[in-house]
Amino acid sequence: MSDPSETFATPRVAAGALFLDNSSRILLVHPTYKDTWDIPGGYVERGESPAAACRREIAEELGLDRNPAALLSVDWAPSEKEGDKLLFIFDCGQIGEDTKRIQLAEDELDRWAWVALGDLDSYVIPRLARRLRSTAEGGPRYLEHGGALNSAY
Repeated sequence: MSDPSETFATPRVAAGALFLDNSSRILLVHPTYKDTWDIPGGYVERGESPAAACRREIAEELGLDRNPAALLSVDWAPSEKEGDKLLFIFDCGQIGEDTKRIQLAEDELDRWAWVALGDLDSYVIPRLARRLRSTAEGGPRYLEHGGALNSAY
């Protein structure tokens, strides 16, 4: 009999923060190491929960201390380069006046912007645009490749 651990999934896990403004626009950040935009967040460290990782990443990337309020979506999003991935998006509320306190991690991010759902395709990769639109419809949602189970990728 083969070792069961050889067949178990060992996905990379990431957690992201969904911030909305009064106009239902999404806060996006621009990483210095890639050409597209993203939501604040990053990979979960060993022994860390996705919610704790989300809070840590918000602090590291934006200089804000925010607890995730609720899980909005989990997306199974494998990648040829990185293998299986599980991506959690948490509702982190409205930022409001806290936008004045945003301090970007300059070694990682060079700018941030509010982006309307209809404009996401100009900022993010298609799978992330699908994920954000699906997530904005309400949660919690289970997604694959950014879309609902019945949707075409």
